[in-house]
Amino acid sequence: MKIAVVTGASSGMGREAVIQIADRFGGIEEIWVIARRRNSLEELCREVPVPLRIFSLDLMEENSLDILDWELKQRMPEVKILVNAAGYGKIGDVGTMDLSEEAGMVRLNCEALCGITHLMLPYMSNHSRILMFASAAGFLPQPGFAIYAATKAFVIHYSRGLNTELRSRDIVVTAICPGPVATEFFAVAETHAKMASYKKKVMANPRRVVRRALRDSMMGKTLSIYGPAMKGFWLLCKILPHGLILQILERMTTGEESKLS
Repeated sequence: MKIAVVTGASSGMGREAVIQIADRFGGIEEIWVIARRRNSLEELCREVPVPLRIFSLDLMEENSLDILDWELKQRMPEVKILVNAAGYGKIGDVGTMDLSEEAGMVRLNCEALCGITHLMLPYMSNHSRILMFASAAGFLPQPGFAIYAATKAFVIHYSRGLNTELRSRDIVVTAICPGPVATEFFAVAETHAKMASYKKKVMANPRRVVRRALRDSMMGKTLSIYGPAMKGFWLLCKILPHGLILQILERMTTGEESKLS
């Protein structure tokens, strides 16, 4: 049985990935959807034409990978698409949040992503695809968003290294690096501090981001960057010293705060 596996499937870009995979890939017989909110996953079942196998799991819980491992061994599926979309971020300076929130970003965005990938790789056939949801935040350090940006830098480097390792099997690993996307992400991210207003001007539509990501993955690209603004940002981060870019962004933020005061 050929399947797709999607983490973070209950909302945002994970949910959108389930919808688009079900709509566009006729060879996928079942999609395994992984998220904490079972009700949202059950609602998703009624919106797609492909059967969904629901795993209501918190990937930061130790036994979650054991449950998936057992299911894989019992069913022996052929995993054609893996989408690692689970993750969260918190805006705020290091030390201003609970330690559980700060460490949780590392555990979910990095550790759980590695764990899921490790479990699925033995079941992935040649010519399959892995989509890793990173972020343009991973292009350079981000004060006020330091831990999240660091986790996404990890995802980018991990994805590109893994892509080289899997080249002999023609399994393409694509790191997806959008800027701000209009999802529930910011309802969680802004519980301690607000996002800079200039970022809201480049807010992207999740449907378009996922569509581009799937297309880039099928084309064999290792990096998927949505929109001219983020492509320009990526080039800027490659050309200019990060210290200089951070100074510019700090001045922009300071200018916003002075206008509000």
